[in-house]
Amino acid sequence: MRYFIYLDFDGAKYHGWQIQPNGNSVQAELEKALFTILRTETPITGAGRTDAGVHARLMVAHFDGEVADCTLLADKLNRLLPPDISIHRIVEVQTTAHARFDALYRTYEYHITLRKDPFSRNYSTRVYHHLDFSLMNQAAEILKEYTDFTSFSKLHTDVKTNNCEVVYALWSEKSNNEWVFTITANRFLRNMVRSIVGTLFEVGKGKLSLTDFRKIIEAKDRGKAGSSAPATGLYLCDIGYPSEVFKL
Repeated sequence: MRYFIYLDFDGAKYHGWQIQPNGNSVQAELEKALFTILRTETPITGAGRTDAGVHARLMVAHFDGEVADCTLLADKLNRLLPPDISIHRIVEVQTTAHARFDALYRTYEYHITLRKDPFSRNYSTRVYHHLDFSLMNQAAEILKEYTDFTSFSKLHTDVKTNNCEVVYALWSEKSNNEWVFTITANRFLRNMVRSIVGTLFEVGKGKLSLTDFRKIIEAKDRGKAGSSAPATGLYLCDIGYPSEVFKL
């Protein structure tokens, strides 16, 4: 049988989602816990990768096995996993369901703070410059006009296409001195959100015009875009699937 496992995690102490040869990962912790409970090697496949330091309010992964009680397994995993990883629920899905390839959309948030805050230093990015958020939102709207995001992709990745469909992109004020950038697309490239945010910072600081931003996208050249924003402020927040992948 195949199952989707819904979880969240604080990525501050991990080298990302995917198993790494020289650092601990969320995937490694989860597979270790599943082995302890199920007494068999249980590989898991995530809906995507997150880089070191990136957080997830919602990650989905699938695994194959025989589970008598999904609620009980989720409870056992929560008891066994470290406190910075939490299981929401486990649900049975169709045997062909795939956490990565069947996803219809993904939503990320990027959190920034405009003041020094020792309690959020691992969970948002401190910005020292004045930013024009109205102009940044005008630039964010431009993203929806394009599909090729090579300019915001990490170089030398193994994907077949750099095409993505961005359906939502907006900066909003969370509270005084705190802002959140929310972006939803059918898929994302490696480092894409952080590259977009870093380039939007340049727009907000007045160093790039809206025309410049458009030209960066059209250049299809990572070297033309701004630096990647730090991983600290990035969260994977939602992943959507068609109803057909679930067992009724």
